[in-house]
Amino acid sequence: MNIELNNCSVRSYRITDVESITLNANNRNISKNMRDGFPYPYTLENGKWFVEHSMSLNPETNFAICVDDVAVGGIGFVLHSDIERVSAEIGYWLGEPYWGRGIVSQAVKAVTEYAIKTHGLTRVFAVPFAYNRGSARVLEKAGFVLEGTMRRSAIKDGQVLDQLLYAYVV
Repeated sequence: MNIELNNCSVRSYRITDVESITLNANNRNISKNMRDGFPYPYTLENGKWFVEHSMSLNPETNFAICVDDVAVGGIGFVLHSDIERVSAEIGYWLGEPYWGRGIVSQAVKAVTEYAIKTHGLTRVFAVPFAYNRGSARVLEKAGFVLEGTMRRSAIKDGQVLDQLLYAYVV
């Protein structure tokens, strides 16, 4: 998969992405906003495992966010099953040197549209931590609507936190 956007592209992972992914992912400012499966420190072994895992997925649901064809972030979605098979959860991250350029909003919009079209979805949602205003702005710029606050719904670094529920519905 390859989607060219104004200031970035979203494409399938390549094994050559391991070093740039590791370099950009090894950042506490990123990991503190991610699920616990996103490690810190983020090592070359973590990067290699993740890229290889992403390349093995069928259907493909994890993609690299690239600037000048260098992988500087990641975006993916989790397809649901059974009665929720028309829904998917989207998640994303971007290397800190690339923040504030509208890159992630473009990527979220493009991957949301790709997921809906490719998998026949009616809904894509995200659940950022309530304190993560940057992620909330990304989702709003990508056309997602705040549906509510999920109070005390997550635990990160020993703290029980609220999450915001955003959705893009067709």
